[in-house]
Amino acid sequence: MTRAFLVVLDSVGIGGAPDADAYFNDGTPDTGANTLGHIAEACAEGRADGAGRAGPLTLPNLDGLGLGAALELASGLRAPGLGATPSGLWGAATEVSRGKDTPSGHWEIAGLPVPWDWTYFPKTEPTFPEEVTQRLIEAAGAGGILGNRHASGTVILDELGAEHVATGWPIVYTSADSVLQIAAHEESFGLDRLYALCEAVAPMLHAMRVGRVIARPFVGRAETGFSRTTNRRDFALEPPGDTLLDWAQAAGRSVNAVGKIDDIFAHRGMDNGIHGADADLMEALIGWGDGAEEGSLTFANLVEFDAKFGHRRDVAGYAAHLEWFDAQLPRFLASLRAGDLAIFTADHGNDPTWTGTDHTRERVPVLGWGVGARGIGQVGFADIGASVAAHLGLPERGAGRSFL
Repeated sequence: MTRAFLVVLDSVGIGGAPDADAYFNDGTPDTGANTLGHIAEACAEGRADGAGRAGPLTLPNLDGLGLGAALELASGLRAPGLGATPSGLWGAATEVSRGKDTPSGHWEIAGLPVPWDWTYFPKTEPTFPEEVTQRLIEAAGAGGILGNRHASGTVILDELGAEHVATGWPIVYTSADSVLQIAAHEESFGLDRLYALCEAVAPMLHAMRVGRVIARPFVGRAETGFSRTTNRRDFALEPPGDTLLDWAQAAGRSVNAVGKIDDIFAHRGMDNGIHGADADLMEALIGWGDGAEEGSLTFANLVEFDAKFGHRRDVAGYAAHLEWFDAQLPRFLASLRAGDLAIFTADHGNDPTWTGTDHTRERVPVLGWGVGARGIGQVGFADIGASVAAHLGLPERGAGRSFL
């Protein structure tokens, strides 16, 4: 019996989505967005110096598996510095679910395309229906809410953080994703109170097919500024059918969730979970490589590519984080055993060179370790879950087909 490790590098898209023209950032279609490709070009042109790095993008380990080849396959772009001959499994995956957000990508990767259209809030002020606003006020025990509009999560803290601390009113906002986000100060409002608020309003939002209610705790004060903490929690709509995690657990396999995987799947189909910063999650992933039991599935999401750098359109920071992960990759691969499978992929794009601050509709890389060098061509997101299931010897289920 062998083990499987499925690692999502959140938002590391590689361009080329055939329906990108149907998805928008600030009114501009996502046609031509290419997270990895545009970062590589910016680095080569000296436009991504900073954040402790400089010069061309350097990803020898990911590129050695086939990252550059996957990028060219997906989008036709031969990116500077990404031209290695693949030594691993490599290909590109296309999403069929209507959305470019976290639940859509992850559920489909796990074998379950989203069978409906999500609900998105309009770009009006106020943006939330009156019944949602009243439920928020009631659940918060406050006199009102702040925000009630589309906003950047960091900008809105600068604008409303001091007023929140003074009034105790939660900051509530949304984005182009199907989300309602609630920001509150960990000390003056209380972390447990924030979680309880999100949990109280989530059923109403889920009934509307809003994908997530997200707790966005922050700290600081007006004089020195406010900053978000790593204590984010996502209260997600439960998947409408079984996923790879359920298949594995039903077969008696241990399922380990690293990062926000447990939140994305509404804490269903898993035995162990850990949250934290990406550096902490990488150590946890290496720990599971050393210690996960035979036949187990370890499913990880590293969110900082997206949350810290993609949404903030920080090209240098994104490039530095890619190089950080690449430098850690040999440690993780060294923890694996003969017969293990490790797959590295993404859930959508978030091109830091693009207009706006939202995700971008892109294909994603599929890189594999443990099955030799092979090109798998263009596949579907659901084929990833089917392939992991096949490797683990689980019965064939879901929308995908194994490429192993």
